[in-house]
Amino acid sequence: MGWHQELLIGFDLETTGTDPREARIVTGAVIEVRAGQQLGRREWLADPGVPIPADAVAVHGISNERATAEGRPADQVADAIANTLVTYWNAGVPVVAYNAAFDLTLLSAELLRHGLPSLRDRLGGRDPAPVIDPYTIDRTVERYRRGKRNLEAVCAEYGVVLTAAHDASADALAAARLACAIAVRHAKVASAGPAELHRRQIEWYAEWAADFQSFLRRKGDETAVVDASWPLRDPAPDPVPGADRTTG
Repeated sequence: MGWHQELLIGFDLETTGTDPREARIVTGAVIEVRAGQQLGRREWLADPGVPIPADAVAVHGISNERATAEGRPADQVADAIANTLVTYWNAGVPVVAYNAAFDLTLLSAELLRHGLPSLRDRLGGRDPAPVIDPYTIDRTVERYRRGKRNLEAVCAEYGVVLTAAHDASADALAAARLACAIAVRHAKVASAGPAELHRRQIEWYAEWAADFQSFLRRKGDETAVVDASWPLRDPAPDPVPGADRTTG
């Protein structure tokens, strides 16, 4: 039985913006999935402590009024999400996140902002792993496919139903089901164990970053730097060109 038929944890955040070092958590979801079927769900609504820009509200539908009235303090939400993910990692269960470098970096930045232990601290110094990122995998195994690579478009490519894009629970569930669908289509993805697949994604992401950086420089941006770190970038608030979110 391949990893895609075992327990997976879908994870997603909806936020105040697109810079993972500066944006704040608004909602989060962790979904337990086995063989594509949802088993359990945890959701969080945060009061981010800053105004939610109108363009972000238009994406995920959470107003400032609702976040302030119903949301838990941001530090409590970040701490709870981190503890939940770490519990699964300690058990060896893969966490699936679409464009994981965004969500995990943003979560890590929130932990740093509130003086809370980092993911690595909670894991005894280990990196968060295993992580499965359908965005990174699909971009590698179907490199030459034309069209968008956001979650909605890639779900449509693989026949995965996304019921409510930019709802954290719907996106987390779709990400987990998408990982399974990619594994079904591509035997080399299914045959790799989670630890090996994690290592391959580090390499694939670095290769993509180098190629994209070269592309930008050929187009005239001679100082362009694309962060090659995956699944977690340095969360310190020092934005890196080319490191913005690319899934929306």
